Amino acid sequence: MRQFRLAVADAELEDLRLRLGCTRWPAELEGAGWDYGVPLSYLQELVEYWRTGYDWREHEARLNRVPQFITEIDGARIHFLHQRSPEPDALPLVVTHGWPGSVVEFLNIIGPLSDPRAHGGDPSDAFHVVAPSLPGYGFSGPTRERGWNPRRIARAWSELMTQLGYERYGAQGGDWGSAVARELAGLDADRVVGIHLNLFMAPAPADFGGPQSLSASDRQALASVQQFRTQRSGYHQVNATRPHTLGYALTDSPVGQLAWIVDKFMEWTGSRERPEEAIARDLMLTNVMLYWLTRTAGSSARLYYEFARADPTTTGVSVPTAVAVFPNDIARPVRAWAERVANIVRWTEFERGGHFPALEVPDLLAGDVRAFFRRLRPTR
Repeated sequence: MRQFRLAVADAELEDLRLRLGCTRWPAELEGAGWDYGVPLSYLQELVEYWRTGYDWREHEARLNRVPQFITEIDGARIHFLHQRSPEPDALPLVVTHGWPGSVVEFLNIIGPLSDPRAHGGDPSDAFHVVAPSLPGYGFSGPTRERGWNPRRIARAWSELMTQLGYERYGAQGGDWGSAVARELAGLDADRVVGIHLNLFMAPAPADFGGPQSLSASDRQALASVQQFRTQRSGYHQVNATRPHTLGYALTDSPVGQLAWIVDKFMEWTGSRERPEEAIARDLMLTNVMLYWLTRTAGSSARLYYEFARADPTTTGVSVPTAVAVFPNDIARPVRAWAERVANIVRWTEFERGGHFPALEVPDLLAGDVRAFFRRLRPTR
């Protein structure tokens, strides 16, 4: 294990600026808005800001203010943020992002979670925060071999927490982070005190009696799941079947990489006309930069391919589980199904927020994480 500090070469940044300035643009379909994907006029404006206004060095410095490390686990390079709390009895917490996110998602919650005293909170709610980059993502990438599915990642996270000397810990995650946290709860149940999830896609049980067997709320949730699968999951199918083919285009074109990710920041948040209504423009671009600079568009997408060919996600988890439901997420969980496969002790439905709550509504996410783990901390 060694300390890590971001120091991107000036030549990399100049290459990016040149590529952005030489973009070949398609024709625009008048009046299409966001119906067909990212509008040309919006993307041209965002690209020009990226080229001339965005300051990577400012955000590189912000990332470097959080202690970062590199280790090797199971043959893979693992990059992670590790912010120890000033409170000596803080609870270790591993937080995991998904796609198309990165550890940038956690920049607004690391402080409130690790040092609540400094953010107007109760110091007894403090965490030692560990935020790894998923294998194949950002500075944990690219991976060099097959098989990096959520279960294997969970084994790596368990080893990471052992390397850090944490005997008992909690886990939090959304998107792929949710799958990893559930796997952790299954394979490391003696050490994981609880898991907090901001996405929970539970399968229909074998004895599912049709929508009429569900509550009105769960029927609405099921409709959102079905809409996602039929109308909003094209990216999933591409990533799960041809991650490398798409990866060439995104690795070579910064505008392509930007559009592929910003489309989801628009679709999966409370935005109505522009994703900046929900998430700061600079944070979106910093997240995209981690994919661009590390050339991990293809290796990050491989997680979908591996998941589709792996054993089913762990079910029947007995570890205490919290589910935070945000209205603009990709789909709402069917609570009746979730309760069949997890020991859910806290279920919170919020009125705002979406798939990236740590970026969009960090106060709500941090507050719910604190409230859930408060009852699971060792007795003092």
